[in-house]
Amino acid sequence: MFILGAGILTSGQAARRLINMVRVMVGHIPGGLAITTNASCTLFGAVSGSTQATVAAIGGTMRPMLLEAGYKSSFTLGLIINASDVALLIPPSIGFIVYGVVTNTSVGKLFLAGILPGIMIFFMFSIYVYFYSKIKKVGVARKSTGTERIQAMKDGFPVLGFPFIIVGGIYAGIFSPTEAAAAAVLYALFLEFAVFRTMNMQKVIKVLLDTGVVTGVVFVLVGAGQAFSWLISFMRIPEAVMPVILGTDPSQLQVILTVVVAYFVACMFVDPIVAIYVFSPIFSPYVIATGIDPVFLGVLVTLQAAIGSATPPFGCDIFTAQLIFRRPYLEVIASTPPFILILLLATALIIIFPEIATVLPNSMMNLGG
Repeated sequence: MFILGAGILTSGQAARRLINMVRVMVGHIPGGLAITTNASCTLFGAVSGSTQATVAAIGGTMRPMLLEAGYKSSFTLGLIINASDVALLIPPSIGFIVYGVVTNTSVGKLFLAGILPGIMIFFMFSIYVYFYSKIKKVGVARKSTGTERIQAMKDGFPVLGFPFIIVGGIYAGIFSPTEAAAAAVLYALFLEFAVFRTMNMQKVIKVLLDTGVVTGVVFVLVGAGQAFSWLISFMRIPEAVMPVILGTDPSQLQVILTVVVAYFVACMFVDPIVAIYVFSPIFSPYVIATGIDPVFLGVLVTLQAAIGSATPPFGCDIFTAQLIFRRPYLEVIASTPPFILILLLATALIIIFPEIATVLPNSMMNLGG
């Protein structure tokens, strides 16, 4: 249902209105267009929950503007695919949904846990592109008038209803996560049909078919992940390998670092859904034994999935960008290293300060109690 809601919005006006709303606010400062791209990816992540959908929806609009402002093609590609990774941390995140189902962890708590790390990464990326743009003297747009800003806010504000419906609805006790997904679809239809008036039945049918294809791919990946997980369990590979890696009495930090490295490397080669299904049963006994908070670990796992999605050699967002923008592989990956380093720094900060991930779900749980 989240995939369906994202499909409806991608085929309509939501992405363009979000972009314009951010652009009129920050486009005139150094790096304004790059920050607009970054912010739009973050906001659209709160609508779609998918990195690929964010690359398509935001990148397709912002890349021509970035090129016209003087940015190198490789920089625009690196920015778009890495900023889109934040979609896996901002609810509704498909990565959190899969992790929650596999590990029997509250999806609602995972949604809350991803908000602050997602915002933190947004600011880290924005600082980087600000100084990059200032040094290169690119990316400054005309300052918008007050009237233009007010109109852009009016146009884009309805789209921001999605995070309030999803997160607010779940924690107000109005929806379960599944019901929140259905409510998001209903709201998407309302926006595109009644408010923006960009949808018709022909577009709806196409979105339904596309959703069926994407969902079918997800279930194939899930099936492959489960089958591979069963195989390595049947062959007793974890019992032979894990004691060598972690020893007989590992600390929490050892387990966390091992999990982070394993997912980071795996997601460079396979789809994150497969990695989650394969590794979760392997690490589960050690996570339980050392008392690691599964919500905190879910943020780290999903962040590694996001990093891997844009990391060579086989990050899925790299090939999405190749397909959409028709650019060669080496050009797509040329400017990714600084962004990957920032994401690894974010991983280290979350490990050192776990409250970044746990403060919101714990606070809401205490309020609910």
